Amino acid sequence: MTNDNTAGQATVVKSDAEWRAELAPDQYRVLREHGTERPGSSPLNREKRVGVFECAGCGTPVYTSETKYESGSGWPSFFAPIAGRVATTVDRSHGMIRTEVHCATCGGHLGHVFDDGPRPTGQRHCINGLALQFEPEGE
Repeated sequence: MTNDNTAGQATVVKSDAEWRAELAPDQYRVLREHGTERPGSSPLNREKRVGVFECAGCGTPVYTSETKYESGSGWPSFFAPIAGRVATTVDRSHGMIRTEVHCATCGGHLGHVFDDGPRPTGQRHCINGLALQFEPEGE
């Protein structure tokens, strides 16, 4: 996996107290504590409109509806991020080695990326719906 972060370190930096005040408890657990929502629990799994998926922590557009697909995993899935908007790191938690995806702007945990996705990238960005907000085009 390549690191898509062309901006370097996170540019939105807040204290833990600021994040807790701005995010709902479940969003804080996912974005700031690297949590995972229950599979199938996000309404974004069923989102089919044209638009942009933004980081729920800072509002940075990270994925477009053009790259979203139904993976059957139970989480919103995308075959590619918007260039430069996400970064990846190695996640060795839970006795596995995975590639973590986080927002390049605020560092918030979005989910993980796997090499079992569709063409053209072969990637499956398996993203927590709690880490995203959807902005429909034209609304």
